[in-house]
Amino acid sequence: MENREIALLLNETADLMEIAAEDGFRIRSYRNGAAAIESYPERIEDILKDPDRKVTDIPGIGKGLAAVLHEIFTRGSFERRDDLLSRYPPTALELLKIQGLGPKSIALIWNHFRVSTIDGLEKLCQEQKLRTLPRMGAKLEEKVLRSIAQYRRSSGRFLLSFATNVAAELADYLTKLAGIDSITPAGSVRRGKETVGDLDILVTGPGAAAALDAFVKYPRVHEVLARGENKASARLGLEGLQVDVRALPRENYGAALQYFTGSKEHSIALRARALKLGLTLNEYGIYRVDDNTLVASETEESVYEALGLDWIPPELRENQGEIDAAANHTLPRLIRPEDIRGDLHMHTTETDGRASLEEMAAACRDLGYEYLAITDHSKALAMANGLDEKRAVDFARQVRQIRKDGGLGIRVFSGLECDIRRDGTMDLAGDALAELDFVIASVHSHMNIEAPEMTDRLLRALECPHIRAIGHPTGRVLLHRDPFPFDFEKIAREAARRNVLLEINASPERLDISAPLIRQAKSLGARFVISTDAHHPRHLLNIRYGVSMARRGWLTSADVANTLPLSKFEKLIQPKS
Repeated sequence: MENREIALLLNETADLMEIAAEDGFRIRSYRNGAAAIESYPERIEDILKDPDRKVTDIPGIGKGLAAVLHEIFTRGSFERRDDLLSRYPPTALELLKIQGLGPKSIALIWNHFRVSTIDGLEKLCQEQKLRTLPRMGAKLEEKVLRSIAQYRRSSGRFLLSFATNVAAELADYLTKLAGIDSITPAGSVRRGKETVGDLDILVTGPGAAAALDAFVKYPRVHEVLARGENKASARLGLEGLQVDVRALPRENYGAALQYFTGSKEHSIALRARALKLGLTLNEYGIYRVDDNTLVASETEESVYEALGLDWIPPELRENQGEIDAAANHTLPRLIRPEDIRGDLHMHTTETDGRASLEEMAAACRDLGYEYLAITDHSKALAMANGLDEKRAVDFARQVRQIRKDGGLGIRVFSGLECDIRRDGTMDLAGDALAELDFVIASVHSHMNIEAPEMTDRLLRALECPHIRAIGHPTGRVLLHRDPFPFDFEKIAREAARRNVLLEINASPERLDISAPLIRQAKSLGARFVISTDAHHPRHLLNIRYGVSMARRGWLTSADVANTLPLSKFEKLIQPKS
């Protein structure tokens, strides 16, 4: 069992404990344990199997959780979870994915109506029965119905980061076989799409066919769906991601890679172009229509060249103008992960992070960055122990002292992720914000207000002379919460006018803002910053997902502020005159 599967079991049990209104301290211990396990660099199973090691040496794992972990590896579950599942159906966990409902609400619904399914909840709302419960009303019913519709649209999809990690683990497993030349993820993963429905893996080499047999015996396979001559399909793990592994001859690799990368719309447009040129295109290659002569197949570059096109980066293959640009040799030189020189959104143990300033700085230094900004939460997020004015000013002084003492081998900017209140004012006073180097303004509350009010709220926030960026601008949480409504064009235009950066939040759960909005904002003159919103040093590695989003939005390094060298970036964020 992989670490993330253990973390899933612990988090789901914590959810069930909340529904059962159990002790908050115990619930937090399960959640903290889940977070520690998911981010731990070694497999917990390997530690448990080693008689010379103790799982309690892992911060966040006490004796109680250690016993739970041993039980999980003995029989796949544990007594506390089993007891809760005997009291609440497993489907109750699904209700937690519906925006507007928390554990207490779910318990109330179960106790009154014995409803624990999405369909049952939808029926309650449609029959206007939800509003009969305490602290629930017609607006909540409407919100729940909207959230159910959104949930059904996203059901069966997985975060890009999850699928990417599965692909990497599977590649590591298959590369141990003899005769493997290449293992390449295709489909939505290769295009860097925010969420994916399944995972395509292409394998070449004399051992490719044997890789299919090895795949269906992969320890994480939950259900084998098919095993053919050139393809094997299976569902993996508790999550049920479908993975298709295809064995390919080396000579067809380029055509197959192009075909299985997609998107569907891009491929249809390419096939239409091929026909106009007297060619036909499929997963095996490009052929002349008149005599079926093979024109190109071994590399993607040769396939695109045969169509009179420059090679098109996978992130752009959505039939959104990239084919014309490739024909006219005007494709942009897209930003790359190595172009990033600093990360400007992260949290420490001062609020809800899990590492100190020094530890985050060291991790950024190890990544080769020139600078970073520590941007802990402001006081509105009380549960995160957000900073008030005094703590923010003290922090700015602390960072200035670090610089005076010679620094930490990397330039540290004092920052803050400051909440935007409902009326558009900032959570901290202006004189406190003025002490800081890099202030991010973000919405964390009142996300259900109407679009005109949200637009006015963001416009007023942009009037604050101390903010340098708008954090996760649309507020979306992938597979959980849709973007809040507002006039994005108006906000992007005003941000550009005031030289306020728009954040591309690289947290895999957000990847906010979307590619179409990135392109729109760029056309309006906006500039961007790509940041991880890291709460742990390991989260800094998520920068690659933010870069993927930027590439999908056709951005170059010149569009992104934190590709600038330190001296130029410092000049960019100087206080406004």
